[in-house]
Amino acid sequence: MRVELDPQPQNAIPDLSVQYSPEIIRASGAFAMAPYRYSKLPLRLFEACRIATAVINGCTVCMNWRAQRDLRLLGVEGGVIDQADAPDEAMYQAVLDGDLSGLSERERLAVQFSQAMGENPRALGDDEAFWSKLKNVMSDAEIVDLTHCTAAWMAMGRVAHVLGVDAACSIGGPLAEAA
Repeated sequence: MRVELDPQPQNAIPDLSVQYSPEIIRASGAFAMAPYRYSKLPLRLFEACRIATAVINGCTVCMNWRAQRDLRLLGVEGGVIDQADAPDEAMYQAVLDGDLSGLSERERLAVQFSQAMGENPRALGDDEAFWSKLKNVMSDAEIVDLTHCTAAWMAMGRVAHVLGVDAACSIGGPLAEAA
């Protein structure tokens, strides 16, 4: 980790609020968990966008994370994991590899939206052709939901990676050896 933190063997994800800026970190934690608790997006679309954002952020724990498998480790029941259309591991691996060919048009456009938001938000804001395609497959409510989910993934994934929290996390998965 990039900052000193006393050992926390009871925490799957190290809790910086124990030693640093508890009010800010707890508020950011609530922001990070809000998509999992309240998003109305289908789980497969949600997870494809989240994984694509994790790749941009470079966050190992985010790339390892599987909402259905791991959310309960943090004491969260229900929410997005109750949505229809759960992803399989092949979908996760394909998106991790940058292969969007197995996604539906709607899922692919949603992933491209999250990627553009993370890599080039100015161009995204001006791309009328892309917005037209996106609005043909997603409602305004879904776009607003996805935008806020992507913002949470971008923010907290980058925090985790920059501070090295992702390397100290004990949540396993296909990339566990990279942590």
